[in-house]
Amino acid sequence: MSSLQIDAVLSQIRAMQSQIKGVGAPQNDVAKIAGVESAVQAPTSSFANVLKQGLDSVNQAQARAGDLATKFEQGVPGVELPQVMLEMQKASVSFRAVAEVRNRFVNAYQEIMNMPI
Repeated sequence: MSSLQIDAVLSQIRAMQSQIKGVGAPQNDVAKIAGVESAVQAPTSSFANVLKQGLDSVNQAQARAGDLATKFEQGVPGVELPQVMLEMQKASVSFRAVAEVRNRFVNAYQEIMNMPI
């Protein structure tokens, strides 16, 4: 993987982190005191939306890799093996990342459920 591709992946990760950090920002204390919490607008990107966007991008990467592999197998001109292998690896890495996030959520859920009340 070239350094340009690594930089692109890192910038995507940083963008997703900034979206997530924007969701967890505390509300204005003045709004809480005045009792107008409902008047404060909710952020446009909720955690569920960020998670769905991530899953959609993984799905697109896997579909793109599958299509490219099929085209290579059919002998479509312009589709080369290194290109197919790169797309397959991107899809694999993104799927492993999603699986790791899922595992961490399951662990956090189990910890919360095992806490004494």
